[in-house]
Amino acid sequence: MEKKLTFEQLPTAVEQLSQQLKNIERLLTQNKERKQSENNEQLLTVQQTAKFLNLTVPTIYSKVSKGELPVMKRSKRLYFSSIELINYLKVGKRKSNSEIENDASTYLSNSKNR
Repeated sequence: MEKKLTFEQLPTAVEQLSQQLKNIERLLTQNKERKQSENNEQLLTVQQTAKFLNLTVPTIYSKVSKGELPVMKRSKRLYFSSIELINYLKVGKRKSNSEIENDASTYLSNSKNR
């Protein structure tokens, strides 16, 4: 059951609501900034890429020469997109046994319905 406010309690209630609204606005702003920073593409050097992928610098050069890593070259420098590197890592994702079983069940049920 809702408690009714008296006229004397109104300023305190408005102040509390105002504080809660400010907190909500602050949280929304922080969330928006975090999402923007996650979506921002960063260009990484060879050294930064090695650290990002937890590999050695020679391994990075080897993967570039084999065409295994997405790379941009400007004059003698190599640059790597953080977003493309994340996508590169995701392509190497292995499915769990339960994911494989779900895929198999879906495939079998779809093939029976044809």
